Amino acid sequence: MKIDFNTAADILKSCGSAYILTHQSPDGDCIGSGTALYYILRGMGKKARVLCSDEIPKKFDFMRREYTDEEFEPEIIIAADVADAKLLGRYNEIYGDKVDLCIDHHISNTGYAKNTLVCPDASAACEVVYELMKVMGIAADEKLAKCIYTGIATDTGCFRYENTTARAHEIAAELKKTVKVNFAKINREMFDVKSRGRLKMEAFAVDRIEYYLEGKCTLLAVTSKMREEMEVTPAELDGIEGIPLQVEGAEVGITIKQRDETSYKISMRSANDVNVSDICAMLGGGGHVKAAGCLLHGTLDEVKEQIVDAVKKGIEVCTTE
Repeated sequence: MKIDFNTAADILKSCGSAYILTHQSPDGDCIGSGTALYYILRGMGKKARVLCSDEIPKKFDFMRREYTDEEFEPEIIIAADVADAKLLGRYNEIYGDKVDLCIDHHISNTGYAKNTLVCPDASAACEVVYELMKVMGIAADEKLAKCIYTGIATDTGCFRYENTTARAHEIAAELKKTVKVNFAKINREMFDVKSRGRLKMEAFAVDRIEYYLEGKCTLLAVTSKMREEMEVTPAELDGIEGIPLQVEGAEVGITIKQRDETSYKISMRSANDVNVSDICAMLGGGGHVKAAGCLLHGTLDEVKEQIVDAVKKGIEVCTTE
């Protein structure tokens, strides 16, 4: 059931404890929104814990310095920035059908939670959490500001992507005015600093970008073997999805990351008018118009064939509209 901000606020105020679920392959927005909700609940004297199926990259540690895990049985389950229960990874089987409140901004949200506060026009889940804070009368302190800003900045590509709303800029300005946080330092950590292995991987990968559909579709595949040879962890690959779309003439950029022997995480980005959310929906996934993803199974060649086929259909739909 879709709910408004007041109802979501009432759910948070009335619960005594909560687990906060974030999606697998965590990014700045899911960690930012999930951790912000943790601080909000803890600030109200409630128990809270953030759960993620995958390891949280160390670069997000600055948001979690005041975070502590504790064992308890939760009264409610919350999902932050999770459009589909399948994205919960190993926690899907345990909590996928038990989510009481989902706070999200994906237009493709499947409505799996009992209560869903979804704002498709928001640039990030952290933007939704910030508006919820306003409704609840909670002012942003330093730790909350770090979470909210990081989520918005990472999901908008440091305010460069088309999904960047006027409100995203306003929130950043409000935080800048009221809280002493070094946003320049956050931007450097999120967008500029890379491990040596990551830089080596980028140089290696750029030479292996594949071109389809007369160059309109560019594809970068990162296999487990490549990661092992470069000594790069999956967490170090965060943000690599933007590389294929940097190629001149590319309309759709695809990154394939191997998860295990037969499964591959697909990230898709659109340069202009192609709706990659619709394309990923054909493949069992979803997301935003300009950025979406899915999980596919099979051999790498089979996965590439499925993707290029779907992208071809998506481009054809775009050109005929």
